[in-house]
Amino acid sequence: MVPVAIPKDKLSKEKKQMEEKKPYNLLSIPVVKKFIQSKWYPGIFQWIVLAVFSVIVYELVAGTVDPTRNVGTSLTWVLWWPLIPIFFLVIGRFWCTICPFGKVSDIIRKTIGSNRPMPKFLRKYGLWMIDFFFIAITYSDHIWGIVESPRGSGYLLLLLVTMVVGTSIFYERRTFCKTLCFLGGLSGNYSRSGSLELRGTPDICKTCKTQSCFKGSEKAEGCPMFQFVRTMETAADCNLCGNCVKNCPNNSIRISPRVPTSELWGIKKPMLEHTFLAAVIMGIVFVQNITMVTIWQDILNAIGTVTGTDNYNVNFTVAFIIAMAIPVGLLYGTAKLATLTGGSVEKVKKNFVRFGYAIIPLDLAGHLAHNLFHIITEGKAIWYNSAVLFGMNVKRGDLAFAPASSVQLLQYIIIVIGMIGSIYTAYRIGNKGSFKALAPYYVLMVLLAVANIYLFSLPMMHRV
Repeated sequence: MVPVAIPKDKLSKEKKQMEEKKPYNLLSIPVVKKFIQSKWYPGIFQWIVLAVFSVIVYELVAGTVDPTRNVGTSLTWVLWWPLIPIFFLVIGRFWCTICPFGKVSDIIRKTIGSNRPMPKFLRKYGLWMIDFFFIAITYSDHIWGIVESPRGSGYLLLLLVTMVVGTSIFYERRTFCKTLCFLGGLSGNYSRSGSLELRGTPDICKTCKTQSCFKGSEKAEGCPMFQFVRTMETAADCNLCGNCVKNCPNNSIRISPRVPTSELWGIKKPMLEHTFLAAVIMGIVFVQNITMVTIWQDILNAIGTVTGTDNYNVNFTVAFIIAMAIPVGLLYGTAKLATLTGGSVEKVKKNFVRFGYAIIPLDLAGHLAHNLFHIITEGKAIWYNSAVLFGMNVKRGDLAFAPASSVQLLQYIIIVIGMIGSIYTAYRIGNKGSFKALAPYYVLMVLLAVANIYLFSLPMMHRV
């Protein structure tokens, strides 16, 4: 049989099409690659953030107890907390690289750390521990008023630093960040929706003998988050620290922009821990909103008629549990409804875990919309309180950048965008199935969005 010659112009056309499909690599920009490979990255950012963090902790612990005038409170809860979901959406887990907890961990490990392997318990249950700590800290805020109390916020940060130091003395790499940090689950879930990813080139990685991305080299230590670039399929545990870029001898690493939420469409190993947290975060957003509106007292009174007490802690605990249980229950009910026609119990459980990831864009939108209220209506406090820190005599005025009505409009827009993102994610997770098959999930996303919009339509009170 005589082989058929393929015209050169056709070959070049196919080659060009293949090249066009390749994700754009930010490391192809010489100045970007050189900076990430240099000793300045990410250290220059880490030391700046650590210095600011030290000032914040000092002000929280030793400064004024008035949260409206404490610069530590303003920088933490009015600026940082509202910006953190934007960080994860735009640049993935880059915050985790420059986080002061991570830098403290690095310093401890390199000086007095014993670098023992991560305990099997944390390796197995670390994600559940992260979920637990996130829920516990949110709950504690409402019971003991951490956000409204500079001292409470300061002691919380010191407690976290103590946990960082303890784990870093005994265990290798960033064990605390990987298995205990209350932001770990949040950052992991949100960064899956993010618009940036780091990956290796499969054809190059499979021929690599050094595995220096994981093991490290004289240029930098191995991945602090225990990731092996060759098999990495998610941005959930990549901090964009650049160690693998420094260590890779074959220029296999790429950092590429991507369509937000695209990673959620094709997760190969969905995990119950991630889905549970995604649903719980939606409930926590409900709690954060409900406690700031006028109907909150009516809700407490209604719960009090059932519990037989007017104790705030008891009634809030009941409300907190119910708020978290509702999205979990709705998701499970939706998965069951979608599989009524011949679906097995195993399929219900499988779909519960798979489609839970579709809630993440709406989680992100709800978190951002809630915190938008704080940064826009209380944002000037950052300037006033920071000016006092530097000895400037600034006349205080209204703390708001814009009226609440303008904030509400932005909140509605953000929730609608999040709803569209969640609906489309469900559509892609369902492999672009029929409308009838996926309708229950679409209805769930609309229902959660409407609940958020209703709460945002009510007048909200300031917490700080």
